[in-house]
Amino acid sequence: MQLKEPFDITLNNIDYAVFPEEENIYAIYKDGKEYAKIMKDTESSWIKLDPETELPRFEADDEINAIGREIIAFESQ
Repeated sequence: MQLKEPFDITLNNIDYAVFPEEENIYAIYKDGKEYAKIMKDTESSWIKLDPETELPRFEADDEINAIGREIIAFESQ
């Protein structure tokens, strides 16, 4: 697996730092603090991981899905 470099995205005038970790898993930082870990489920569906156990939390989250769409857009450049 090739190591990917961190990158920044902006969504609704909020800056997020994205740190690729394992395959399809990303650590997201918001306002300089770790905000969430997310995992790609499908092209349009992303799953937030529990901060303590890192197990998937299967609940709809529009912000997480929007961040995921920005990740896909960035990586397809």
